[in-house]
Order: sequence, then structure tokens, then C-alpha cells
Amino acid sequence: MRQFEIISAAVLSMTLAGCATISSAPPVQVVIATDAGRLVVDLDVEHAPVSACNFISYVTTGDYDGGSFFRTVVAATNANPNPINVIQAATPRGSDDASRPPISLERTRDTGLRHLAGTISLARGGPDTATSSFFIVTHDTPSLDFGGGRNPDGQGFAAFGQVSEGLEVARAIQAMPADGEEQLTPPVVIRSARLIGERPSRCRN
Repeated sequence: MRQFEIISAAVLSMTLAGCATISSAPPVQVVIATDAGRLVVDLDVEHAPVSACNFISYVTTGDYDGGSFFRTVVAATNANPNPINVIQAATPRGSDDASRPPISLERTRDTGLRHLAGTISLARGGPDTATSSFFIVTHDTPSLDFGGGRNPDGQGFAAFGQVSEGLEVARAIQAMPADGEEQLTPPVVIRSARLIGERPSRCRN
């Protein structure tokens, strides 16, 4: 009986070790090089596949190259009853990029993700209208989650990843000069956005 227990413990240990190996797979990362510095974003393809794969599709075709972070919103100076802290980016075609169809909204209610400091999320008007424009949250902003009041429809925005390097760059961009319409003056140019490694299999269809 004692021998069986030892063997079982050994098998369990090997199984757990195997699970640890599987769960430690490297994240899907995109490097965004800007005139203000470098950002590395870890994308959550597992929990927000529609949004993450949409973003990757624009990255892999070079659509963000020459685009910009064009908008800054600072909660302390924002008149909205639900103030936020974000910087927003777009392709050279602008935030209303009509080059591809909009995608379905992945609500934080369903993905389990939250708009914390460093979260990358998709900009939108109504539900199911997001295309290429994205924003980075510089401080925890729960009003952007499902049920939050930033958008009157209460559906929130589609978080799909997290800045793993360069949050200080995002905060520096947020603090740059802007006009009365929250437009950065001048915008911060995106030199390139590149996927590290291969496109995830989930994003190849």
C-alpha cells in the first residue's frame, strides 16, 4: 500500500509539472514603437479572441505604421460625469477607419477582463462598431467596464490585453499638450507595430 502511495505521488508530481509547463506558454506580444518611446502589449487571445485577433490583423498588415496616438483624456480635467484616463490611437486613416468591417463587442462581463492601468481596449461608438482604433488605460478605470457609465449604453468597451512594458511611456503621452478637444498637439507618431513571433493559430481563420 505504501509503495502504491509513493508511485501515485510521483505520477501526480509529474502531471503537475506538465501542467505548469503548458500554462507558462509565452504571451502573444506586440511591440509598438512611437516617437515617445516603446510599448510592449501582451494580448489575451484566449479570453478576448475577436478583439485581440482583430488588432493582430491590423498589426500584421502594417496598418498602424505612420498612425498616431492622437487623443489624451485626463480624469482630473475631464468634464464627463464618468472621467477616464486614456490615450487613443488610430491608423493613418483615422479613428473612423472604414477599411474593414466592424467587429462584435466582447463585453468585460463575458471575458472577465477589466480596464486596469495598462489595459489595451478598442474604441467604439455603438456596440459592434469597433474597427482599428484602440486606447490604453493609464490608471484603473472601472467606468469603462460592462455596466460602467462612460458610454451611455452601459455595455462598456472590449479590453483585450495589457501593457507589460512601457506604461510610463503611455503616461508620458497622456501628459503631453492637448487642445480643448482632447487632441494631442502634435500627435505622437506610431513608427511601427510588430507582432513578436507567429500569428496565433486562433487568429488564422
